[in-house]
Amino acid sequence: MTTSIEPRTGTELRLTAAEARQVSELTLRLAGQYRAADDERLLQDLPLLTGELPVRVRRFLRAFSLDQARGFCAVNGHLVDDERIGPTPAHWKDETRIHHELPEEILVLLYGSLLGEPFGWATQQDGHLVNDVFPIRQYEHELLGTGSKTPLTLHTEDAFHPYRADYIILSALRNPDAVPVTVAEADFSELPQDVLDVLFQSRFHIVPDKSHLPENNTVRTDEDRLVFENIARLIDGLGTVPVLTGSRSHPLLCFDATHMSAPEDDPEAVRALAAAAKLLDAGLTDCPLEAGSCVFMNNHRVVHSRSAFEARYDGTDRWLKRVNVTHDLRKSRAMRRSVGSRLIG
Repeated sequence: MTTSIEPRTGTELRLTAAEARQVSELTLRLAGQYRAADDERLLQDLPLLTGELPVRVRRFLRAFSLDQARGFCAVNGHLVDDERIGPTPAHWKDETRIHHELPEEILVLLYGSLLGEPFGWATQQDGHLVNDVFPIRQYEHELLGTGSKTPLTLHTEDAFHPYRADYIILSALRNPDAVPVTVAEADFSELPQDVLDVLFQSRFHIVPDKSHLPENNTVRTDEDRLVFENIARLIDGLGTVPVLTGSRSHPLLCFDATHMSAPEDDPEAVRALAAAAKLLDAGLTDCPLEAGSCVFMNNHRVVHSRSAFEARYDGTDRWLKRVNVTHDLRKSRAMRRSVGSRLIG
């Protein structure tokens, strides 16, 4: 059984009423200037536009990006016009839907630009740069962000991929049942040295979740098929990986409670992975996701999860926006269709 601990000080910034209005007015104006979240002009302008965000927010996120020991934070108090954004969609594949929540999509891109470069996956949600996270009826028992009846176990986002995000941003548009995102971080120096040694060695198997598979996306063209063939080759070529890399005092973490395993014939690795899981399970923090909350997670420092909940499918369900952020977009050039593309696959 797991228990939650109280959030540490310095992990939350709550906007003042004036700051909330400033952000709302900015994103509404930008939504009138740019056609969509993947508008090339918007992506080009993002670093320039961040200067119009409140100074206190920019300082807070700058400090977070430089604090390599703190793995998560939140900026709360954004204004969300429930009537403007409309009902929670039934499926992200609805191509007829007008994205009235474009201001909220622009906001997560602006915040992403303060931390690095926002990017997406060509193999996830049909290549949408900003992903939707809401329950979909056909996936309610699946271990996916669009599921509901099956809890998401602790995981590094896209842990299997060599170009996984440095940061994950979750922004809540609606969350009537107050379902939090739960984050976990740990001081791995508490583990015995022999266990720590094993965690730094490439002795663990990892596989992707179903969100990157063709059956959960739309495959229309030869180019689309090639993208999924590329990721299939990457998956087939995955060897064993370490759980921890980098500094022994502040290691980088790659962990997935469901999709990572140790070989049965390697008892040291089995023991080490169980020890890492137990340590993470003892360091949980629930981050509330009220409408207007943005949670920022260092994808190399913390893992996250979500409890099961009962979906309504009536337009009032929990609805988040998610964006991936990388420090260095150039490193993934071989897996992007063009220099300017933000989609890896």
